[in-house]
Amino acid sequence: MTNLVLFGPPGAGKGTQAEFLKEKYNLVHISTGDVFRFNIKNETALGMLAKSYIDKGALVPDQVTIDMLNAEVEKNADANGFIFDGFPRTNAQADALDKLMDSKDSQINAMIALEVDDEVLVKRLLERGKTSGRADDADEAVIRNRIKVYYNETAILKDYYTAQDKYFGVDGVGSIEDITVRLSSVIDNL
Repeated sequence: MTNLVLFGPPGAGKGTQAEFLKEKYNLVHISTGDVFRFNIKNETALGMLAKSYIDKGALVPDQVTIDMLNAEVEKNADANGFIFDGFPRTNAQADALDKLMDSKDSQINAMIALEVDDEVLVKRLLERGKTSGRADDADEAVIRNRIKVYYNETAILKDYYTAQDKYFGVDGVGSIEDITVRLSSVIDNL
């Protein structure tokens, strides 16, 4: 199995690249945001539990998130591997993900981070905001804060995966095809 953690600041192109990598390597893309929305919309036990925290403005406990991800992994037990997008965000979550993969006799093979200059990200997101209808893509101050939060959160994880020799930074600027080639060369050499 090939299991990847895909990282990158807002606007780095994670969603776009995850689609290409999913097809190319026959992996299952697990976006934590999508998993949360699915569980809440379908009123699963875990979804309702998560919603009870979200409604109070509280963070959903790691164990609830891990249980949701476990259900996704179980649903796709015969997969060639997974792309985890938006998770983990803390060392505790990274540990929990390692334990989850270990329980499946597998492991995270790499954390791949798309690296893009802040000014390029701001420009991309403001462009995207014109068509996406997402309020958080339309306001430059909000965009800059999202980027700052990303770096504050992921600095810890960069260290976590670097310590395991599993961190790979990839230049996220250029054509979509060029970036896919760069990502593929990392994955092909795992």
